[in-house]
Amino acid sequence: MSKQNQTNVKLFRPFGPTIMEMEMPEEVVNNVNNYVEKIIKDKEKSRKLDAGGQLVGQVTQEISLEKDFYESHFKDFLFKAVETYIFGSSRKKIKNFKLRDCWVVRQYENEYNPNHYHSGHLSGVGYLKVPKSFGDQKQKSVKEVNKNGHIEFVHGSKMFLSNSQMFVKPEVGKFYVFPHYLMHLVYPFKGKGERRSISFNGEIDETVFLETYGAVKVE
Repeated sequence: MSKQNQTNVKLFRPFGPTIMEMEMPEEVVNNVNNYVEKIIKDKEKSRKLDAGGQLVGQVTQEISLEKDFYESHFKDFLFKAVETYIFGSSRKKIKNFKLRDCWVVRQYENEYNPNHYHSGHLSGVGYLKVPKSFGDQKQKSVKEVNKNGHIEFVHGSKMFLSNSQMFVKPEVGKFYVFPHYLMHLVYPFKGKGERRSISFNGEIDETVFLETYGAVKVE
C-alpha cells in the first residue's frame, strides 16, 4: 500500500461510464480504521452515527463520518481523488467539491448490499479491512471466478463486443470513483472476519458537471 497521496491510478471504461482505481495512503486507511474502532466502543455515539436506516445494505453496521473527522483526515485525499478522476475522464479541472454523505460499511458473513445507485454527481468506495478468505462457492466451476465478497458494477445489457458487468475483489487500500448513477452491488461471503469499506457521495462544479453532458447552464 502506498504512502503517497496519489499512485497507481487506473481508469477503466468497461461499458461506458468511467471507473477509476487508485490507492489510499496507508495513513488514511489507519486513521479511518482507528476512528471506527473508537465509535464501535462508544455505544451512544455508535447509535447516534448509525446510517443503516437511510441505506439499502443488509449489513451489521453503517457508520456516518463526523464532519470534524472528515475535514481533518479524509477531505484532502477525497478532493484529490475526485480531481484526478474528473481530469482523467474529461480533461476538465474542478475547483470545488461538496460532500453529501460519507459512511463506513461493516459487513460480515452472509450479509450483502443489493443492486443500487447513489445520489449527487459522483460516488466511490475504498477498502479498509477484508477477511483472510471470502470462502468457497457452493458450486465450483472452472468457468466461474469466485465472486464471494466482490463488488459488481452493472451498466446496460450484455451485447456483442460489449460488457455489462465488472467485478472487483476488495483489497485493503484500493479506492474506486464512479458516476453516481452506476448500478452496483456487493455479494455475501462465507467465513470469519469483517469486510470494511468507506463510501461517499459528492458534487463537483455545476459548470463542469453540465459540460460533460454537452449541456450549457441557462441563467
